[in-house]
Amino acid sequence: MRSVGILGGTFDPIHVGHLAAAEEAREALGLERVLFVPAGQPPHKDVDEVTPASDRLAMVELAIRDNPAFELSRVEVDRDGPSYTADTLERLAAAFPDVAWTLILSAESFQGLPTWHAAARLFTVARVAVVPRAGLEAPTDEWVEEQFPGVGAGARVVRLTGPRVRLSATEIRARVAAGRSIRYLVPDAVIGYIGDHGLYRTVRGGSADL
Repeated sequence: MRSVGILGGTFDPIHVGHLAAAEEAREALGLERVLFVPAGQPPHKDVDEVTPASDRLAMVELAIRDNPAFELSRVEVDRDGPSYTADTLERLAAAFPDVAWTLILSAESFQGLPTWHAAARLFTVARVAVVPRAGLEAPTDEWVEEQFPGVGAGARVVRLTGPRVRLSATEIRARVAAGRSIRYLVPDAVIGYIGDHGLYRTVRGGSADL
């Protein structure tokens, strides 16, 4: 079977932490490719809090264009309703039965997994690769089994050793709004897109991500 990773998120904007996590998972786990899946309608955010999907898709496309192992997927953007990861994984697994899927999550996202919609279903179609963050490690197998009895944490959860990048899209948006540099935090092509389209000129909230 082919081995493919999935890195989902709002990507508002995509930054070097996302790219470094995807490349680490690809190399460490021998993934053939990594799909970047921007959320169409993030269930935990108001529509007014999220940059239009067309802009977020464009930024992801610019960010990954130099890596042939990275690919943009519109699977959530082209679907109506909230973007639930369990639904996305099941849809992809049904469409590509010859693929072994790996969901790539930050340690922070993994800790919040019990609050996700139908989270236990994730483990039936994919293994989960957990990316550590500076000062935050992945939960133990015991924690996983307590939250999701019977999933077989030892076989379905793999913990990566790096990269330990502590960076959030919220921080980047705040820097842009304050007129501060985001060079080396975001790919140059994405910086150009943000400037050309006048994105993030005002501060708005949002939870941290990879």
